[in-house]
Amino acid sequence: MTNRWRLVARVCGLALAATVMLACDRGVPAKRARPLVGVTLLTETHAFYKAMEDAFRAEAAVKNLDLAIVSCEMDPAKQASQFEDFVTQKVDAILAAPCDSDAVVPYVQAATTAGIPVFTVDVAAHGGGVVSHIASDNVEGGRLAARTLAGLIGGTGDVIIIDHPEVSSVQDRVKGFEEALTQFPGVKIVQRPSASGQRAKAMAAMEDMLQAQRNLKGVFGINDDSALGALSVLEAARRTDIAIVGFDATDEAQAAIRRGSALKADVMQHPDRIGQTAIDIVARKLAGESVPAVVAVPVSVVGASTPAPSAR
Repeated sequence: MTNRWRLVARVCGLALAATVMLACDRGVPAKRARPLVGVTLLTETHAFYKAMEDAFRAEAAVKNLDLAIVSCEMDPAKQASQFEDFVTQKVDAILAAPCDSDAVVPYVQAATTAGIPVFTVDVAAHGGGVVSHIASDNVEGGRLAARTLAGLIGGTGDVIIIDHPEVSSVQDRVKGFEEALTQFPGVKIVQRPSASGQRAKAMAAMEDMLQAQRNLKGVFGINDDSALGALSVLEAARRTDIAIVGFDATDEAQAAIRRGSALKADVMQHPDRIGQTAIDIVARKLAGESVPAVVAVPVSVVGASTPAPSAR
């Protein structure tokens, strides 16, 4: 081969390499050895989500799936960007715990339109074509919390809910709580301050409630950061006359219950079971199987020995 043809061949080779690199830059994925599932969580700082993430990884290894796990840390715009990135990467499926059940809908729809199945875990999306939602039975958990708190305060008194109204799982918990309290006419919900599920905000809300609600007897914290934030304020104020019921039963919350604090009981979720089930559902769908639209994982109560029976 002459030097001229060697030069031509080299130039062609460089052009081909450049074309491949350009394709990669444009988000065209290389052929994958295993299906890739994009996972976007509302937070990775909460013990519940850490346990669930561990379960994701363990079950994905069993099911021969790869995971790309990110967190939006309660920022809907960041979660929207994460959805867009997953669509650009052409992942095989998306598993999401939305931080805002309404704001996430158009991004779920965009992924669905792109042919990527979307699943939700713990927190539902209010539309968009989700294949399956896997979560605790939050309505029943709310009922258990209400009956337990009613029992703790003797079936009468003012209570508050430290709320996080943007999240569907919390909406379900509050729905169950309010529903069960109709059986206890002596218990009245006097306020529902929002703390976005965050401990510092729950502390601020509890401080306000101590000033605004002089006859307060009970608190329902929609997660354990809310319950533990409220507990910190009550302990600082030396208030032992107010009972708290939380939701999640993290190790820290259970320790507070055992030491006899104002946090008297907790609704226990099972994040390991939720995480394992979610990955199993995704794997089954990718294998061509039909899967249920909703999978409800049972909950239970720890702490107070027995929830109060209906008052009626």
